[in-house]
Amino acid sequence: MYVAIDIGGTKTLVATLDDEANITYKHRFETPKDYDGLLTGFRDALSQLPHKEFKAGGVGVPGHIDYEKGISINSPHVRWGNVPLRDDCAEIFGCPFVIDNDANMAGLSEAMLHKDKRTVLYITVSTGIGTGFVRDQRIDPALLKSEGGHMMLPYQGKLLEWEDFASGRAIYARLGKKAADITDENDWKDIAHNLALGMFNHIALLQPDLIVIGGSVGTYFDRYEQYLVDELKAYEMPVVPIPPIVQAQRPEEVVLFGCYDAARQQFGNDNEPGINNAGAA
Repeated sequence: MYVAIDIGGTKTLVATLDDEANITYKHRFETPKDYDGLLTGFRDALSQLPHKEFKAGGVGVPGHIDYEKGISINSPHVRWGNVPLRDDCAEIFGCPFVIDNDANMAGLSEAMLHKDKRTVLYITVSTGIGTGFVRDQRIDPALLKSEGGHMMLPYQGKLLEWEDFASGRAIYARLGKKAADITDENDWKDIAHNLALGMFNHIALLQPDLIVIGGSVGTYFDRYEQYLVDELKAYEMPVVPIPPIVQAQRPEEVVLFGCYDAARQQFGNDNEPGINNAGAA
């Protein structure tokens, strides 16, 4: 049994998964504003989990990670400062833990579902924009700390971070609506245009075989998919082909499955059933 933790700005999910990547139990609580409150939430979750013994665990959190020390560094949505998240999780749940940025974890999860694609770029469009790049079903170590949403781009005569004009937060500020409430085709065309500006730079630099769109805005991918493809195709050139773009298959649980996959890769036995299909159930 494995334990996976997805820490978000508003909610935290703790789940247990078996060796075949089935979620056997899931516990949700509001993400506390203080770190001690988070640890208390973990202990409360553990007391309610039907399984208490785990082979390994994974935790995904927004922001930068000190990978050597397992420290979450000044996460933008949960301002706890620098905290020893990996080791505290290991102590509470009684098993070794791997820690990573939540977008990296999500990218790993989705890449495991597309094993015919060697390189996968995952883009989460929610409050902000996050990116994760996976090569050969492993989070690419060269891009562990990449923050695609903070790429500077020209927009309406100013140089802005991509997420400042293309994220869910920016969409709401401009239109006064969440993605779920947008029905006007011109609004979706504008959203697709703003997303394409940053995506094309990523495509030119990384040349991914597949792009996966996740996050709250990604949930409504069908409403702007064709507009986005049309925008990107307008920039396409022989040396920069536009790869297939798909919606995340498990948007609500994508980070949990990525935490599971990362834990299996780092601490699992390659001979265990399902290790080459982690996240595929």
